[in-house]
Amino acid sequence: MTELPAGLGAWSSLPFFTAHWPDISAAIAEDARDILPPADQRFAALELTQPQDTRVVILGQDPYPTPGHAHGLAFSAEPHVRPLPRSLSNIYKELSDDLGVIRRDADLRGWARQGVLLLNTALSVPAGEANGHKSFGWHHLVHQVLELTSKTPTAYILWGNAAQKLEKHIKPGDHLILKTAHPSPLSARRGFFGSRPFSKVNNWLAARGEDAIDWNAGTEAQA
Repeated sequence: MTELPAGLGAWSSLPFFTAHWPDISAAIAEDARDILPPADQRFAALELTQPQDTRVVILGQDPYPTPGHAHGLAFSAEPHVRPLPRSLSNIYKELSDDLGVIRRDADLRGWARQGVLLLNTALSVPAGEANGHKSFGWHHLVHQVLELTSKTPTAYILWGNAAQKLEKHIKPGDHLILKTAHPSPLSARRGFFGSRPFSKVNNWLAARGEDAIDWNAGTEAQA
């Protein structure tokens, strides 16, 4: 029996971990290439943001394929990474335009600790080969995470067509669902810039009597 990753907490009850994880784990083990992120960071998004703490879900695609960048959270990278990944740089530009928050650090773990689940739709990638593990079955995990989190009111940020196709796995409820173009340089000017997702999420949370997300958490404000 394949051992469950440590630190999953309440996520470990998802059927994925008995029905699909053993085969995915075996497929990763058989892949002789350098697989990113390191195994101990593969489920970092779930470990940092437990189901009962999840207030916002942001979906990415797969981990950064550049060694030393990915650490298990969608769009996030290790703090030392320079230049910033291009999609993250555009996210920060929109954050600055929306709320005046200026970030330089690539690390988004400060968001995750406030209930922002930064989940990729595949949790592994061979170095240098984006989407290299897309067919491994990771989508089952994402579907189940959406179904579980949508049992309670949650804000969903769906950037780009791939993320928006997953909306059908969100159960009906008092959710905030924001859909725009992806922050990639190829599409950011087609509706991502100017969409103001960060203030919209905080306004929605405030209307529910919840604390706002500190989108500057985990880094120092820089002029």
